[in-house]
Amino acid sequence: MIRIAAASAHFGRDLAFGLRRVAKLIDDARRAGAALLVLPDAALGGYLADLRHPDPDALPPALDPDDPLLKRISALAAEMVVCVGYCEAAGAERYNAAVCLSGDGVLGRHRKVHLPAGETAAYAAGDRFDAFDTPAGRVGMLIDYDKTFPESARSLALDGAQIVACLSAWPTSITNRAPTLAQDRQSRLFDLYDRARAAENQVVVASSNQTGAMGGMRFLGQAKVVGPGGDILARTWSKAGLAVAGLDVAAEIASARRVLAHLGERRPGTYREHPRATGDPS
Repeated sequence: MIRIAAASAHFGRDLAFGLRRVAKLIDDARRAGAALLVLPDAALGGYLADLRHPDPDALPPALDPDDPLLKRISALAAEMVVCVGYCEAAGAERYNAAVCLSGDGVLGRHRKVHLPAGETAAYAAGDRFDAFDTPAGRVGMLIDYDKTFPESARSLALDGAQIVACLSAWPTSITNRAPTLAQDRQSRLFDLYDRARAAENQVVVASSNQTGAMGGMRFLGQAKVVGPGGDILARTWSKAGLAVAGLDVAAEIASARRVLAHLGERRPGTYREHPRATGDPS
């Protein structure tokens, strides 16, 4: 039995403030007995202020993979496993990235693969999905838009991931504003993807997100822990805070797969790319 925490919190450009907030969330998760804490995308340095036309002079600060800030978070994590998002510098390229840390150092890394329109002006795309072993179990990471694509979480599940950590800076709909959050299209999709990715792969999903606003975007919150049957075990709704759930991950996955084991019942020989799979319905 372990306890898993997913955070809803606001993070901006101030790295020192962001580190203090990360430290507070780690402390809160520790007091809640969590072995794994999933922090939002862009927790260090904040997300883009404009998703459609990012200002090249106002991008998040880019950190080296071995930046002292990440080493500070590793030390703060100590016995816990902590996933945190940041902008990664790699020569002339920048990546929307996530790193999984404990007091022993780096356990795993991920660079966001699927970039929505506009984000390509700020980031290069990652090219792989890998699961990795941690004291909390075998984990894989996705960064916000990645979870829109079923293949992302499926790749991690096929690599043995028991827990999929989804780190997000997911805003309300930019093109179709709704009068209330409950009516917002992106709010509904955010929850739908979390539950679907858990249920179709029969894994645990720990989904974090930013709250508050950055530029013209308002973030949803809605952090949650989802069981391998697609049931929401804990959630923050739109408020800042931690969604914390305790479960025996291996036992819950085994129970979900006892009769219908989705990964083993796949028919990969029948799946192929179609020439018209371009997003154009014509």
